This record gives sequence, structure tokens and C-alpha cells, in this order.
Amino acid sequence: MKLSDVRRLTGANLLMDRPGAAGELELPAEKVGLVVGIWRHQMRQLLDAVAWPSQIIAARAHGAGASVAISAPIDALYIACDMIEWAWTATLALLDEGAPPDLQSAAAEFGRRIAVDANPRLRELAEASKVRGVTLLEDADALSLGLGIGTKCWPATALPNPDELNWDDIHDVPVALVTGTNGKSTTVRLTAAIGTAAGKTVGLSSSDWVRVGDEIIDEGDYSGPAGASLAVRDRRVEVAVLEVARGGLMRRGLAIPQATACLITNVAADHLGDYGITDLAALADAKFLLAKAVKPEGRLVLNADDPLLVHRSGGFPGRITWYGLSFDKTALAGWRAAGGEAAFVAGDHLVLARDGKTHPILPVEDFAPGLKGAARYNVSNALAAIALASAMGFPVDAMTTALARFRNTPDENPGRGNMMRIGGVSILVDFAHNPHGLTAIVEAVEGVPASRRLFLLGQAGDRRDQDIRDLARIVWQARPDRIIVKELPTKLRGRELGEVPALIEDELRALAVPEGVTARADTEIAAVRQALEWAEADDFLVLLLHADRQEALQLLKTMVERNWRPGDPLPG
Repeated sequence: MKLSDVRRLTGANLLMDRPGAAGELELPAEKVGLVVGIWRHQMRQLLDAVAWPSQIIAARAHGAGASVAISAPIDALYIACDMIEWAWTATLALLDEGAPPDLQSAAAEFGRRIAVDANPRLRELAEASKVRGVTLLEDADALSLGLGIGTKCWPATALPNPDELNWDDIHDVPVALVTGTNGKSTTVRLTAAIGTAAGKTVGLSSSDWVRVGDEIIDEGDYSGPAGASLAVRDRRVEVAVLEVARGGLMRRGLAIPQATACLITNVAADHLGDYGITDLAALADAKFLLAKAVKPEGRLVLNADDPLLVHRSGGFPGRITWYGLSFDKTALAGWRAAGGEAAFVAGDHLVLARDGKTHPILPVEDFAPGLKGAARYNVSNALAAIALASAMGFPVDAMTTALARFRNTPDENPGRGNMMRIGGVSILVDFAHNPHGLTAIVEAVEGVPASRRLFLLGQAGDRRDQDIRDLARIVWQARPDRIIVKELPTKLRGRELGEVPALIEDELRALAVPEGVTARADTEIAAVRQALEWAEADDFLVLLLHADRQEALQLLKTMVERNWRPGDPLPG
């Protein structure tokens, strides 16, 4: 039994609707009730002893043990983490029939620290912003009030007096939050493109960069709270579209407390086992955290093709906009008759139903990332963007303009369905990294003509063995002529070098994949080079890239510039 991953929760989270601290208890299933009960009692005693009787205690049992949490004042979150650890130490002592740590001395020490760290001005600003419905974002370096063009920001060491502020100059801008297992980044970029076509300066955060208008502010995985803050604190931003990854939600809670619209793309197996999320139902609960951020007058946007989202939608009290590829005709007709908003495919068109009218947006074949309808996952992403843009109040003509001119190039949408042809070789670069996403890719490429097909295949080490094996089975459904199993040495995440490729190769052997079909590469870029050296004219290479994408895309760009042909030496 142990306590791990004690962390601050800076926003509403899976365990409670307020800031605090959380930790993960690794426990045998038969001991969860008893152990959590003892921990709760010790925690309650300590909270009362430090004069925090109004702070709540929360716990959630799961397959690996339990997640536990306490609420805390905004200026005492680090102290709350240590209090969780103290209660756990006391719990272990009682389980061992020993003497627990002295409560009074612990309370005195925590009380001293609470007094030292007390920040009355921060609490006053938090209360004043809440009363006025204005977003407050706070970190170690700065505090901001408002969002985008309505933002005011101060150093953490020089906070203003709320009574001296001109609150008329401080306000939020419309914000869209996007989460889901797959499709987040593409949907965020499509929605941002619609906002731009509507004449707005859009702040965008994603797993690749933070961008304001056409300027990339910083590159990297910014799908967490840091990316959201960077985007919405820029005073040029009139509308924000923010990618919200599961990891950030579980580590810190909601980065932005309120939004005009929130979209959940889908719920599929990925990262199961982290933070006590051990099955799809729990993962759906985690994704549905976004529903807490929807303003009363706002909208939740959901994928009608996802049964888990459809099921959970019944508990949402606000307005919903649906989108989907496979709407039940009767259900869709009833939804529209009741005045509901929806984005769907009618005939060969992307369509939006809004305000009692049907608006054709674009022929499916004119949406380039959809590969004339073959890439159904990208057609779904387009519908998601239409639905979200509608929830944000963007005009229909901006949707048409943006989707018609959006090109799935490495510059516009790096690593998401980038299709190219170099020297007669067709190449698809994609980020697919879980069974749901890989299935969509396999279905999309089935109709692409090719003499031979190749897949790069690998996975980070923080996935379950079964999830890694599932990837091998899905790829083999396409019956490729070559599978290069890649090592990802920078993404071992607790595994030994070679362990993940060995799992994939073992599954391929179990599937009776002929000898000579599989090969191994020690790094992702080495796998890309091996694939290109293997390629001949009219081959199709599916390059699933997760670690060395920028280097690989630069290599492909150089090959185009040099008019590369199969058999030519690759650029160094």
C-alpha cells in the first residue's frame, strides 16, 4: 500500500468542484473501504485542528485503489498536499497498530505555515472576480483578471487592491474548450480557422503550439493549463479555442473555469490506468469534466456517434449541440423539430441545422482533409468544428470559407493526416497512437491505390500491454507488405529498452504475419529513413509519428525540394 502522485488541483476536477489537493492510494480492492475510512478520519481531525472545518474531503474508489482529495484555500494548495501526506502517514501507523503522529504538534506546524503563506489580497481578488463573473488565473509568476482583450495582468508579488480596479476594463472573451480521445488538435485548428474567417483574432492552444492570429507564440505540447494561460493572457485575442488534454484535467482540473462552449469529441481507450481511470466509463467521467465549465447561456457540443457521450448527455442540464456521421434519422428529425442544433452529413454535403433552418456548409469532396470522404475521422472533425463554431455564434459563411480553404499540410495541421506524394510514393503522416485512432487511419487508407503498403508502428511505454498488442492487430487488418516496428527511446516511461517493440512483434507472430514482413528500427527517424529506402514508385507509406515528427517532416520537405525519386540517396 502506498500514496503516490500528490498534486495541487487548481480548478474544478473529477473529485470536487473547487481547488484543493489530491493523491492516489494504491490499495488491494478488499482494503479500500477500511483504509480510505481511516484516512478520512485522520484528515478530518487535522482539518478541524487547523481551523478548516468548511473544507471538504472527497474519495473515489477504482480498480487500482482510490483517489483522495481535500479542498483548500487558493493560497494554501501546497500545504494541502502535505496535509494529505500527513493523514496517510497517520493511517499507516494505525494500520500497523502503532502510535500515529501527534495531531496537536502537526496542527501547530501546519497552522504556522498557513499563516506564513496567507495571501489575503489573492483571496480578495478571487472573491471579487467571482462576484463579477470574470476569470482569474494565477500561477507562481503572475495573476491575471479577464481574458484576451479584456485581460489585466500583474506580477505575483505586486497584486492590486480589488477596490481600486476599474472593473469596466476587465472582462472575458468567448472561449471554446475541446477535449476527447482523438481529433482534438484538428478540431481546434478547424474551429480557429472559422473564427479567423469570421474576422476574429483567435488565440489557440494545442499539443503542438500556442498561436495568436497567424503568429506562433511558442511550440511544444501546450494542451494543458500552461498553454491555455499563454493563449488567453494575450491582449490581442478576441476569441480563444483551447485544446484540453486528459492529463491536464486530471493533474490540475479545469484550467479555465467558464467557457462559452465545450466540445467532447469521443471516448476511447487510451492512457487507461493513470489517475485511477481504469475503464471507459471512468474515462468518460473525466472527459465530461468540461461540462462543468459551460456557462448557463453556453452550449455543450457532443458527438452523437459515441454511445458513452450520448448516455451521459442526459445528466447535462444545459443546451447541447450534436454532431455525427451516423445520426439515427428519426432521432435527428425529432431533435431538429424541437429546435435543436446539429451538424451532420446530408447527401454529399456537410450541413448545419440551426434556428429552424438547414444550412449547407460544403460538399464533402471539397473538404481536403476528408480525402473525398475516405478519411471519415476528418469528416467527423469537420462536423465537430461546424457544431462548435455554431455554438460560438460564428456565421455560416465563415464556416464555408474556412473549411473550403483548409489544407491538411504539415504547416497548417502538422502530423494529423498529412497526405503527400514524393517521387511517385504516397505518404501519410499521422499522430494516431491508440486503437480508436489507428482503426480510423486503417479504414481511411483502404481505398488508396498502391502497389505495396508499409506501416510504421510503435507506442510509448505508459500504455497497458493489451493496448499495445491491439495496435499490432489493427495494423495487420490492412495486410501491409511491410511493418517497421520502431523503438521510442525518449518515451519509455518506465519500461525497458526494447520491451514495447518486443510486445508488438510477439503479437504479430501470434497473428501469423509472414517472416520478412516485419523489421525493427532503434528510433523513429531511423524507421522513417528505413521506410523511404524500402519504397518504390506507387507504394504507400503510413508513417505514424510520435517522437521525431519535426525531424521527419523536415526530411520529407527536403526530399521534395531535391526532387527525390525512389532509389536516390536520402538527404543526410
